[in-house]
Amino acid sequence: MTAFRDHFFKTDDGLTLYARDYPGPSARAPVVLCLHGLTRNSRDFQDLAPALAAQFRVLVPEQRGRGLSEYDSDSAHYTIIHYVNDMRCLLEGLEVDRVHAVGTSMGGLMTFALNALYPGLIGRAVINDIGPEIATAGLNRIKSYVGLAGPFDDWVSATAYIKSLSAPIFPLWDEEQWGAFARQSYVERDGKIVIDYDPGITGPLKEEGAESEAEILWSMFDALAAVPTLLVRGDLTDLLSEDCVAKMCERHQQLSVLRVPDVGHAPMLNEPGVSDAIKKFLAA
Repeated sequence: MTAFRDHFFKTDDGLTLYARDYPGPSARAPVVLCLHGLTRNSRDFQDLAPALAAQFRVLVPEQRGRGLSEYDSDSAHYTIIHYVNDMRCLLEGLEVDRVHAVGTSMGGLMTFALNALYPGLIGRAVINDIGPEIATAGLNRIKSYVGLAGPFDDWVSATAYIKSLSAPIFPLWDEEQWGAFARQSYVERDGKIVIDYDPGITGPLKEEGAESEAEILWSMFDALAAVPTLLVRGDLTDLLSEDCVAKMCERHQQLSVLRVPDVGHAPMLNEPGVSDAIKKFLAA
């Protein structure tokens, strides 16, 4: 597995955040920025990032309140606009002025916003299982469990819980995959297995208005029309409808769709053929 450097950086409001930095083949290698989902962390890209690092420098930040990044004392700051500004701080600190973006779920929405706020920053975009219209069923499912898991006494219990929650999303997984997913999702602290994020991230999520959010998201998505984009969709997803995919294809002439069979929201991007397709797309 390709080694990464630990990189810590400061945000404008004083938090210390963390990113994995996979150096790539040379100092002049193009940069890929990998952006995780709502409750996720850098470990979600532990398979994809090394695969990309043969051609690219890969940055995998953990958003405020997740993983090794500092938690925010004000939960009102757990918003897309704050995360996007944090990414500006990361990139400016590293003197990176252009990236390809790979965004899973919330990370995909961040990609929309990064491109809209900083035109020219993103060369190519991979959007993983998210669109401007977020299906109600999937959103309600996420709201029903965010911040509620654990603590667990051991990894066996943690694995059993996450399997019970996510079995419809990954119906073909074996026990080894479930165990690995538990370790991507949780962390051991003080002898207990706990969620690896601040439960406070759920605050802004509960206040979002679907109609106004969709209007803003479509506007930002339309700004992405000049950026070649690969949309990844899990065939079993409950968050990205086929109707939304069709609308996205109509409004974005440079968008192609990669469908991942037997997976819901969201593909881990280590499914057979997926990382190769992403590498080929980003290198085009």
